[in-house]
Amino acid sequence: MAQRHAVFPAKRHALYEAHGYSAAIRSGDLLFVSGQVGSRDDGSPEPDFEAQVRLAFANLEATLRAGGCSFDDILDVTTFHTDPEQQFETIMAVKAEIFLKAPYPAWTALGVNWLAGFDFEIKVTARIPSEG
Repeated sequence: MAQRHAVFPAKRHALYEAHGYSAAIRSGDLLFVSGQVGSRDDGSPEPDFEAQVRLAFANLEATLRAGGCSFDDILDVTTFHTDPEQQFETIMAVKAEIFLKAPYPAWTALGVNWLAGFDFEIKVTARIPSEG
C-alpha cells in the first residue's frame, strides 16, 4: 500500500487547523486535493462571488504547486455550487482562463444548499509528474 503524505501550500488559511484536514494527500503518483474555497487568510469567505471563485482557484493552484503539480496535471474535478443556474456563467468564464485547451479534465458539478458560508468549492485529483 502506498504511503500517504499531507501537503500544504506555503501560505495556508486558517480552515485547515480549525477543521482538522489536510490541503492535499500525496499517495504514490497521485495528489488528492481537498475542496478549495475562496477563503481569506483568516478562513472567512470572500464576499464577491467572482472574486471568491478566483480565490478558490488561486488556493487550488498553491496546493497543487506544493504537491509538485500544476493545472495541467489535473485528472478529475468536482465542483460544488450553492446556486448553479445563477453562478454557471461566472464559473465557466474563470474555468476557461485556467483550462485553455483540450484534453480537459473530467468534471462533475454539483448543486448543494450549504458550503459553510461559501458559494463555490473545487476539489481535484492530479497525477504528480515523474521526475526526469
